[in-house]
Amino acid sequence: MTEALAPIDISKQAIPQTLLQLLLTKMHVGVNVKKFEEACHKVKDDFAEVSLTERLHMVMAEAQVRGVRPSQLLWRRFDQRCLPALVSQQGNWLLAERSEDGVVSFQDSDGNAVLCSDADLQDAVVLWLQVRKRPDRNSFWQFTGNIAAGLIFKELFRDKAWLLNILVATVMVNLLAIGTSIFAMQVYDRVVPTMAYATLTTLTAGMFIIVVLDWYLKTVRARILDSVSCEVDKRVTQQVFDHLLHLQLDMQPRSLGTLAAQVGGLDSVRQFFSSAIIFTLVDLPFAMMFIAFIMLIGGLVGWVYILLLPVALLLGIITQIRLRKLLRTQMTRVNERQGLLVDTIRGAESIRANNATWRFSEEWRAISISIARYNLRQKAVSSFSSVSTASLSTMAYVSAVVVGVGQIEQGVLTMGGLIACSILGGRVIAPIAASVQHIAQWQQVSESLHMVNQILKLNGERRKEQTLLLLDDIPQSMALEKVRFSYPDSPIKQVNISSLNIQAGERILLLGQVGCGKSTLLKILAGLYRPSEGRVRLGNADLWEIDPQVIASHLGYLPQTVHLFKGTLRSNLSLSGAVGDSRLLEVAHDLGIDHIASGSPLGMDLEISEGGEGLSGGQRQLVAMARILISRPKIWLLDEPTASLDGESESRVWQVLQAALRPEDILIVSTHRPMAAATFTNRVIVMHQGEIVRDGKPESIIPQLMNQQPANPSKDNVGHTVKRGRAIDVI
Repeated sequence: MTEALAPIDISKQAIPQTLLQLLLTKMHVGVNVKKFEEACHKVKDDFAEVSLTERLHMVMAEAQVRGVRPSQLLWRRFDQRCLPALVSQQGNWLLAERSEDGVVSFQDSDGNAVLCSDADLQDAVVLWLQVRKRPDRNSFWQFTGNIAAGLIFKELFRDKAWLLNILVATVMVNLLAIGTSIFAMQVYDRVVPTMAYATLTTLTAGMFIIVVLDWYLKTVRARILDSVSCEVDKRVTQQVFDHLLHLQLDMQPRSLGTLAAQVGGLDSVRQFFSSAIIFTLVDLPFAMMFIAFIMLIGGLVGWVYILLLPVALLLGIITQIRLRKLLRTQMTRVNERQGLLVDTIRGAESIRANNATWRFSEEWRAISISIARYNLRQKAVSSFSSVSTASLSTMAYVSAVVVGVGQIEQGVLTMGGLIACSILGGRVIAPIAASVQHIAQWQQVSESLHMVNQILKLNGERRKEQTLLLLDDIPQSMALEKVRFSYPDSPIKQVNISSLNIQAGERILLLGQVGCGKSTLLKILAGLYRPSEGRVRLGNADLWEIDPQVIASHLGYLPQTVHLFKGTLRSNLSLSGAVGDSRLLEVAHDLGIDHIASGSPLGMDLEISEGGEGLSGGQRQLVAMARILISRPKIWLLDEPTASLDGESESRVWQVLQAALRPEDILIVSTHRPMAAATFTNRVIVMHQGEIVRDGKPESIIPQLMNQQPANPSKDNVGHTVKRGRAIDVI
């Protein structure tokens, strides 16, 4: 395997003052230009021998730039969503930016655009500035009970300018609605008795203006709200998805179907925040204004609507109470069916091979019957509410006419006034009737928000308010201190290790029976599982206090269960996207992956289905191994890297891996086929029931395991007590 070029050392390079100022400006960090220039000159003259990142720390402190911390990373392991940043490419500093559509551009200190290929950037160094986020002071929209609802309303009212526009348009629309009733009253009271066509023409012209203005206001209002709801939906779904990507993996729900359904709950929320529903709810408060106009025109007629208004509201409350428990149970069953569907699709081969199709079919039928039953009851409640509200509207109209006749007889109301009251009465009952229906929809939205909230309540890999460490030096060691790990709601300790120290240059072979905790230990070391107790140290820092970007730049993890994604062979090899074609083809050739590409006319554009369907288990494992080799980490954590490979491929993988390892790298490999790996390892750790029972040199541990000798009650090389009579079957 060709030796990779060493990254350019930027520790002694001069501070790129012009680009650094431009970067701070683009990151919206306020800087006093004069103080910043003075700080750069002072640090340049007085601290020329100090590393670049340390000098930048001094510059920020001297220039009084608060909340900005510089860090040095490698481009191939850098998350490009964190751009802008400075990139040292062949000794020259460039400003890298990323557009909304994902295109990365580069420019030099003179503002000239620079073209950089992936191959040029493989070993480029990134100078990344982490800006500490200010706490959100807008406590009005902070929801303590439901994070999802709080998130939606926070995004909805991030820019409040649209709210004023909607409010003004709504007031105007409802005021213009009064013009229709006034038009009817004037026609029946003045035009019809006298046949005054001139008055009718004037009134008609006025109504034409009102109708046009009403149409325009409603159109603009709908467009504003649809645009706002679209932006809110985009931001909220992105935040929920990003939270899902950064969940603490040991806390993640085990049912993929339920998890997918919970995320999909945002769809019903988006549908609810449509313009038609929102405007119905917005128009509801104006019902009292219309009642006031009815009382002004018709006197006692207004009391008809005042008395029926509480009845309509009570009907809505009863509907909500009846639907609340019903919808929650129904959605739980829908999630269960979604989980069964995902499970059945993924395990279709096993189901058919074991003749278990009848069992899954019966389970699907039982859940579907349960959902249908709940759905029928829900529709019955909604139908009752709809019919009752319609009857209430008819009752209001009839009652208003009856009371109006009495008012006409007393001479306090005209025929036109009664018709005007009827028209305004429709404006009172219509939004109330529609609101009762929307209450049922809101109950479903409420349950959807509850489901999304269950995801947002799960712990992320880091706390949002946590100040993360940015390490400049390459870690030379890893250590576990009194680490205990158990899955949620499980009393069993999957890992129970009092002490484990790993130094740079060590090649560790991790052995043990199936289920002894090897994979869990590797996930803890990789920062995927958080210990229930104890600490994991990377260098001198706690692993869970280090920024994930820094960890990713130094650590590579190969899981036991390999997963490929829908795309091409190329996209699955360069999963992070930051890899040059030359490097990709080199690794593919070394591992024999180029044979996979050559077997298809599409080559590296060979299509891969979800989960890697179309490739064998061994081919998937080679692709996953290639990802690690391409990234060239300092710490290699490999879980059964050759389990699905034949003898020739296994030998090739070990050879390529051995050639790729640098003297200072740390390697920890778990395998049930240890003989080939034992040739280049210098330490063997044996686990049993989550504990380390042997730890020593390969020449002393391997023969003992081969002969299946019971362990002696003595101290091993690092002081772990080995219990008498316990034979560890690892071969």
